[in-house]
Amino acid sequence: MELASQESRESSFSHLSPSGEARMVNVTDKAVQKRMAIAEGFITLSQETIGLLQAKAMPKGDVLTVAKIASIMAAKKTGELIPLAHTIGLSYADTHFEIEETGIRVVARAESVAKTGVEMEALVMVSVALLTLYDMCKAVDKSMVIGQIRLIEKKKE
Repeated sequence: MELASQESRESSFSHLSPSGEARMVNVTDKAVQKRMAIAEGFITLSQETIGLLQAKAMPKGDVLTVAKIASIMAAKKTGELIPLAHTIGLSYADTHFEIEETGIRVVARAESVAKTGVEMEALVMVSVALLTLYDMCKAVDKSMVIGQIRLIEKKKE
């Protein structure tokens, strides 16, 4: 069967061909647009760990700065980590941390001018930031829990 006729019967799942095979979505004919996505996640921490973070006294150093850098680096690698994601040029990526009573909320924002969205980049940013926090705090906190990773906003102009 010709590719053109296969694509005319698109599956409702964009990453599946009509015959059920995995594929990268063809964005060749899509318009280039400004795109933005914000994602968040949460890591629960003990009160001791929160105190050490606030005092910048963690044994492995400046945990939040390392997690921020890891997050931004991860955004740039999303197309290599998620098999069917497109590799896109980012025009902006940033992560910030909100220290709360029971842990840290990670919020990441990714922006691009591209043919496809940046929600996977934002979600990868949050995930890697949380994993970095876990790695850097595991020596002092065995009770950490990572969760609540979600996309909170996505738009294109």
